[in-house]
Amino acid sequence: MNIGKASDASGVSAKMIRYYESIGLVPSVRRTESGYRDYTDEDIHVLRFIRRARDLGFALGDIGDLLALWHDQGRASADVKRIALDHVATLQRKIAELQGMVDTLQTLANRCHGDDRPDCPILADLDHPRSVQCGHPSSSE
Repeated sequence: MNIGKASDASGVSAKMIRYYESIGLVPSVRRTESGYRDYTDEDIHVLRFIRRARDLGFALGDIGDLLALWHDQGRASADVKRIALDHVATLQRKIAELQGMVDTLQTLANRCHGDDRPDCPILADLDHPRSVQCGHPSSSE
């Protein structure tokens, strides 16, 4: 099947399929005599695997490692679990950072009168941060 049909079948855009091929995440597929890519059902299966891993937020490097483990019938499941748990830890750090941002913005919004007055604690904080926010020390960046 051509790249458009492969995209529809896998849920991965044609642009991303080309990109994954260019970085070696997926091997180059066979081409027709006229030069068009010709995807097999197995290629679609791999693209769906990648799509699911991306949906779960795995980085491309981790997806490459997971693909290699997926294809290795002698793999140790401990290796797969390690990658998954490392990703869980990364997600938990990101959640904590996002929660810090929510807390800071909520505090600032609570301080704002939200009326016709020109003074605004939100803008004042953006202009001159006064405390540690979102897990980062305040600084003028």
